Amino acid sequence: MGELHDLTALEQAAEIRSGELSPVELTEHYLARIDRLDDTLGAFLTRTPELARKQAAEAESEVVAARREGRALPPLHGVPVPVKDLNRVAGVRCTMGSAALADHVPDGDDHVVTALRRAGTIMPGKTNTPEFGLPCYTENALAPPSRTPWDTTRSAGGSSGGAAAAVAGGLAPVAHGSDGGGSIRIPASACGLFGIKPSRGRISAGPLLHDVTGLSTSGPLARTVADAAVLLDVMAGTLPGDPFAAPALPPGETFAGQVRRDPGRLRIGVLAQSPLPDVDVHPDCRAAVAETTALLDRLGHRAEELSFPSDDRILLAFTRVWSVMAANRPVPPDGEELLMPLTRYLRARGREVSGTAFAGSLQAFRAFAQNLADGLMPPGTGYDVLLSPTVAAPPPLVGALRNDADPQAEFAAVGRFTPFSAFYNVTGQPAVSVPLHWNAEGLPIGVMLAGRYGDEATLIALSAQLEAARPWAHRKPPVW
Repeated sequence: MGELHDLTALEQAAEIRSGELSPVELTEHYLARIDRLDDTLGAFLTRTPELARKQAAEAESEVVAARREGRALPPLHGVPVPVKDLNRVAGVRCTMGSAALADHVPDGDDHVVTALRRAGTIMPGKTNTPEFGLPCYTENALAPPSRTPWDTTRSAGGSSGGAAAAVAGGLAPVAHGSDGGGSIRIPASACGLFGIKPSRGRISAGPLLHDVTGLSTSGPLARTVADAAVLLDVMAGTLPGDPFAAPALPPGETFAGQVRRDPGRLRIGVLAQSPLPDVDVHPDCRAAVAETTALLDRLGHRAEELSFPSDDRILLAFTRVWSVMAANRPVPPDGEELLMPLTRYLRARGREVSGTAFAGSLQAFRAFAQNLADGLMPPGTGYDVLLSPTVAAPPPLVGALRNDADPQAEFAAVGRFTPFSAFYNVTGQPAVSVPLHWNAEGLPIGVMLAGRYGDEATLIALSAQLEAARPWAHRKPPVW
C-alpha cells in the first residue's frame, strides 16, 4: 500500500469526506515530510506548522459537522495547499523572496488566500520564490535554492520554484503559484508537473497587489490535470476593483468538469522554433514537441507547423514593462543595498523608462494580442491551440543562470532559456505546461499548450486527453 502523499489531492479529499482520512493526520504527514526533505529541495521560505495544525483541527470539526448534517464540503476541504511567498497571508511573514522584506508581516490576506481559506484548505507554509519573482530560477538571500527532485543539482525553475519542488517532491499535494512571464509553466516543466497559467482576470490579484500591466496571475501546480483543474475552481473569481475579468464558464460548469469532456477534433499550430532571434532550442525540447505532435495526430487532431517571424520589438516592450514592475516593488528606503544584483539592475532600468515609453509598451502588448487573436486564432477558422516547448533547454544546474557580477548578461540568459512563455502573459491567454516527455538523463521536459483568451476549458480537456493517452503521475522522482 502506498503512502498518503502517493494519493492525488482529489483522492485525499474523497477519503477526508468519507471519514477514512483525517485532515489532522494528512497535515501531520506533510509537516513531517517538510521537516525531513525541505532542506534538500528548498521548497519553503516560511513554514507554518502551528497555523496548519490549527486549520487542520478546524477542518476536521467541519467534516464531522457536515457528515452529521448531510452537507457537502468544498472539493479540497482538509487538503494542504501552500501559498507562494509573493502573496500575503495575514499574520505570516511575506518576504517576496527579498532580504529587504525579511521581517515583513502583513495584517491581511490577498483575495486568492481568502478563497483558499474559504475552501477549507490547509496552509503548511509559504513557498520559495526569487526576489520579487523576477528571474526564472528560485535562488535568493533568504533560503536554500529550490531544486527539482528529479536531480537535486538542477534548478526547480522559477519563479514558482518552491511550489513546484514541494508538489514534485511530495511535500504538498498541490500548490498555489503565480506567473508573470512563465513562472508557473517553467517550474512545472523542470519538475514534471502540470501547471496552468489562467486567462488574464480569471483570479483576483487584489486587494493591494493588482498588476495593471496584466502580465501576472495566480494559478495551480499539480501532479494531475484533475487536481490542477479543481484548484483553479477554488481560486477563480473576480471581485470589485479588479482591473480585468475573464469570461465566466457557462452556468453550472466547472473547470474540474472539463477533465471529463471530449475536446473534439482540434486544429493545433505547432511552434517548434524560438520566436526570438538568436535562440537555439535544445534537441530534447524539440523531441518533446515532435512526440506530442505525433500523439495529437493519433488522437485525431490536426497539427500543423507554423512560425512567428523573429521580431525583438515585443521583447523590448516586455523588458521595459518588467523593469518598471521591478522598480515599483515595495522596498523600504534602507533596503536597496540588501537587494540582489539583478533586482537592482532592473530597478535602475525601470526608473529610466518614461511614462510615454511605458504606455507605448503596453499598447504594443495589446496590438500583439489582437494580431494573434485575429490572425492565428479566430474562432471557427483559426488554430484552437498553439503547441510549443515550455522552455528552450532542460532544467539548468543550480546557479547556472544567475550572474551576480553581470546582471545584464543574466537577464539575457534568462530570456534565452524562456523564449516562449512570456508571449501568453503579454496576450493574457491561458497556457499550460504538460509533462509528457523525459529525456535520456531522466529529466522532465514540458510542452506548452496555449488557448484562446478565456478558454481554459479546451486546454484542460485536451490535457486530460493527453494524460489518459500517456499517463505521467505514476513517475516518481528520486526524492519522493
